[in-house]
Amino acid sequence: MENTPALFTLETARLIIHVASREEMERYIEKQTDPELIQAYGEMLQGCIDRPEQWAWYAIWMVGLKDGTHVGDLSFKGFNKDGSVEIGYGTLDAYQGQGYAAEAVAAAVNWALAQPGVTRVEAETEPDNRASQRVLEKCGFLPTGTVGEEGPRFVYKGKQPVNQQRII
Repeated sequence: MENTPALFTLETARLIIHVASREEMERYIEKQTDPELIQAYGEMLQGCIDRPEQWAWYAIWMVGLKDGTHVGDLSFKGFNKDGSVEIGYGTLDAYQGQGYAAEAVAAAVNWALAQPGVTRVEAETEPDNRASQRVLEKCGFLPTGTVGEEGPRFVYKGKQPVNQQRII
């Protein structure tokens, strides 16, 4: 019997965030024009295929408004043996600066920290991407003082949930 991934949806005050299926991820990758995103999303899909029991930790999470408008996506970059997970996110240009990224990241971080074995949530941004760094700060992340492949690293240090979400 094939291992079926657990697909679910988070709902926040303004957003619906859902873990994409294989078919949805394949369609999403086909629509991309940026070679770096095509490669990254392809690696994420392969992670899902290789580890279906950890689907949510490799999948693209689609971020949309409650009216169905797609505003961006987020993902985790796998589940590490030490219990750490790394989050990545992006918002379409037309929807930046409206708090959607922070709302989506907060919901995903809250979900992640409620999962068995998760010890911390980390993130990395490009050095000049002040908007992305601000999203992390709003969500309770602090700089670690280290630099990764993409730039400065951050770790979640918040104690209270940043926003409320529910799984539907």
